[in-house]
Amino acid sequence: MTAGSSAIEGLPAILPQTRTFDIGTTETGLWRLFVHVPPGEPPAAGWPLLVMTDGNAMIATAIDALRAQASYPKGTNVEPGVIAAIGYPTDEAYDPLRRSFDLSPPPGRTYPPFVEGGPPVLTGGARPFLDRIEGEVLAVLDSLAPIDPARRTLFGHSFGGLFALYALFSGSTSFSRYVAASPTIYWEDGVLAESEARFAARDRDADVVIHLSAGEYEGATLAPFQYGREDTQKRLDHASQARTLEFSREMAARLSALPRTRVLYETYAGETHMTMLPVAVSRAIRTAFEIHPV
Repeated sequence: MTAGSSAIEGLPAILPQTRTFDIGTTETGLWRLFVHVPPGEPPAAGWPLLVMTDGNAMIATAIDALRAQASYPKGTNVEPGVIAAIGYPTDEAYDPLRRSFDLSPPPGRTYPPFVEGGPPVLTGGARPFLDRIEGEVLAVLDSLAPIDPARRTLFGHSFGGLFALYALFSGSTSFSRYVAASPTIYWEDGVLAESEARFAARDRDADVVIHLSAGEYEGATLAPFQYGREDTQKRLDHASQARTLEFSREMAARLSALPRTRVLYETYAGETHMTMLPVAVSRAIRTAFEIHPV
């Protein structure tokens, strides 16, 4: 600010090498697709790809993590790639109503509105959402940059982690790597259980990488700052039902026993369900764009 001035007119911040596209229709709903294509020549087989749910909340962190890590490949084992983050036409980090439907497995249920007078909350739309990703989204990406079909990764957190596991267990062949951070495995009486059993019994003709994670304070113990508050008991009751830490670790152990699967599990020290996001996004970057498998 210069002497005598009362305000500074700034310019909008722009995410480097990133464009946005609105896909879908007003009848089916619109989704906002954030696409980051790195500069330079792609590999001969095409760029590796990371597809993320909850795109509004994830894209900036993912781009910064990739740009920083890919700049020092000998110290990070990360190379450049394409990031596609699917969100909604809103300036908010999340659209709670639409993500509740898009990211939850069928058959789904109906819940009371989030706010008084609002619409009921519907779940169970993961199948059409996965169809849109495998169809329209991947087609858009192929038109923007050469993509290596053997190196496509799907990432999601919370409901997004539930969705990533649903896609994996459904038999999708669009991705070879799946990163599920704090997945809501308990959701709707463990709706994933039957599809996991079918996945485990299925013969596989290709390798798959699965990364599961949860925060230290997603189990029976809350974060220290969450004790002694008016909502402490409510949080403890929810934690005893969700059991995110326990369920994620147990699922990783089951999946690691399957053939042609490379399973990694991590507990992020000192993190809650929401504070773990930057760490989880960084791990998704490392999983999607690793140079040498670890």
